[in-house]
Amino acid sequence: MLAKLSAIFSDIKIQHTVFALPFAVMSAFIAAEGLPETKKLAWVVACMVGARSAAMAFNRIVDARYDMKNPRTQGRALPSGRVDERSYWLFLIAFSFVFVFSAGMLNQLALYLSPLALIIVFFYSLTKRFTVYSHFWLGLAISIAPVGAWVAIREEISFISLLLGTAVVFWLVGFDILYSCMDVEFDRESNLKSIPQRFGIENALRIAFVSHGLTVLFLFVLLQFVDELGVLYSIGVIIVAGLLMYEHSLVSPGDLSKINIAFFNMNGIISIGLMFFVIADYVWM
Repeated sequence: MLAKLSAIFSDIKIQHTVFALPFAVMSAFIAAEGLPETKKLAWVVACMVGARSAAMAFNRIVDARYDMKNPRTQGRALPSGRVDERSYWLFLIAFSFVFVFSAGMLNQLALYLSPLALIIVFFYSLTKRFTVYSHFWLGLAISIAPVGAWVAIREEISFISLLLGTAVVFWLVGFDILYSCMDVEFDRESNLKSIPQRFGIENALRIAFVSHGLTVLFLFVLLQFVDELGVLYSIGVIIVAGLLMYEHSLVSPGDLSKINIAFFNMNGIISIGLMFFVIADYVWM
């Protein structure tokens, strides 16, 4: 059982929770106007781990028949036979419970919204079957992190949390388009839809660039509505803009070999780095 659990955690890349978690933490700091209660922050982290783990398990289950045919994904736990589907369903149910329970420990609104949040993050895995704009659904799913963290602290959905969530949407759209470029031929053969599959890699890279430009724009707009964010946050956003430019410089229509570096390394640095600049503005200024 422990071997299966370890295989599942490796398969869903639990470490990639780092992409969305920092946005939840920075939203919690903004909502609390400083350091949030440790207890609430801990339950926010538990919500993030629960929701992402359940969503990734659902993704692996419903995509297993495609993963079996795609050379890039044949080594995943289900197509390789290292984990059976029943174990994956048990994992999904357990972490869905972790998410709903953790939401309930925060407040009533978080509990009431938790089933809707699960529906949104699960549904993303089905969208490539019918729309080329599945990247936007993934962005919506990940944007739940800052909006949900605000609900956790203030028991409300605010314009500020939606603004930060919108920045997250376009950030995710941009780097998910980049990542999808690696599967463009397989997507065409399997009738799976994506922006690279529909518009070609060159146009997809342009759309991803514009999407990341909008991310930076919305991060700067946030300054107009949060008085506590100032010089350090502004420096952080400028650094984010530079890292996104560098990310796009790593890939071109004729060379996608560095997409994994752009996807995993750069975006992890971006989310964690911006979180630290937000916290720094509250702690040191």
